[in-house]
Amino acid sequence: MGDMINDNAALKADPMPHKRPARKRKWDHEGRWGLLMASPYLLHFIIFVAGPLAASLYFSFSDYDMLNPPQWSGLDNFRRMAGDSLFMRSLWNTLYFAVLFVPLQTFLALVLAVALNQRLKGLKWFRMAHFIPVISSWTVILYVADAVFNPRFGLANTLLAKLGFAGQGWLQDPKLAIPLLVFIAVWKGIGYIMVIYLAGLQSVPGDLYEAAEIDGAGAIRKFRNITVPLISPTTFLVVIMSTISTFQAFEQIYVLTGRGDISSAGGPNNSSLVMMLYLYREGFTFMRMGYASAIAWVLFMILFLLTLVQLRAQKKWVHYD
Repeated sequence: MGDMINDNAALKADPMPHKRPARKRKWDHEGRWGLLMASPYLLHFIIFVAGPLAASLYFSFSDYDMLNPPQWSGLDNFRRMAGDSLFMRSLWNTLYFAVLFVPLQTFLALVLAVALNQRLKGLKWFRMAHFIPVISSWTVILYVADAVFNPRFGLANTLLAKLGFAGQGWLQDPKLAIPLLVFIAVWKGIGYIMVIYLAGLQSVPGDLYEAAEIDGAGAIRKFRNITVPLISPTTFLVVIMSTISTFQAFEQIYVLTGRGDISSAGGPNNSSLVMMLYLYREGFTFMRMGYASAIAWVLFMILFLLTLVQLRAQKKWVHYD
């Protein structure tokens, strides 16, 4: 009788005494396999992402030339940055590049996507033609740009001379360097943004356009009141991507202004020197890796703050309905 009472008490305390260990064993088995399957990504993240991030954060507070062990220097790199005229110039050039590049590429890619979204013959070939610069390397773009904007024999100055205007220095003119770099970057990257917009336009219901036509709406009104609001999430994605790519601009400026020589890249007279180019020069040319790491973290904070501002602003103009 006492044994039965004890067994009943044990069942009340743990009504399924044999299933819990089985579940635990099953969870342990699946957990081990899950960690095993995820281990390549976890190792990649730790070694190539988290590790370098932690190292660069430490280097930003250190005096480090990659040849000797880093020496802790506190906020010296950031204090130096505040009085560095070249850093301020690179920051201004980067902001100037972004202000010109992001709105121009976004608007032109949207207009181009709307035009190529029509049901006309031969549009696939036009789409492919606009995407060719995207898959071309910047070395190829350099030869194309040189054929057009070379001050001595370029097509642009030839046309200006025929029209009776004086030739321009283009990339050798400090006032025209960044606007021309923006123009070339937009021409190269607009096809990629156009494809993103084309995907967004496919999600707009055609019934809305038909209803607007019945109400007498024209093409501009349909574009402003239907197309723009309904693809605003796509526009938000494009703006975020374009802003980040602008602040990370390096290859096009290195190739087009330096032609493979880092010492001359960013010219003329540092008029096209951007933050990524200045960071690379400080870290790998002058071996001031601690100072370069500090610039990298300042660049990260600027991008982080801009992204937060854009995320807050999206509530006023992005429509998800």
